[in-house]
Amino acid sequence: MPKMKTHKGAAKRFKVTGKGKFVRNRAYKSHILEKKSAKRKRNLRHSRVVSDQDHKRIKLMLPYS
Repeated sequence: MPKMKTHKGAAKRFKVTGKGKFVRNRAYKSHILEKKSAKRKRNLRHSRVVSDQDHKRIKLMLPYS
């Protein structure tokens, strides 16, 4: 059986934690930052764990993680 291919777009966006969960960065931090408050931009720095509903789909895109 051939090897499965990694989805390169997903590989650039998700990292795997030690326990096998996926971590993602938050959106809305790339442009039009002048009108966003400092508190809002500061809170966007922190990464989040992917929800359980999305975990299965990401696992299929990243078979060797």
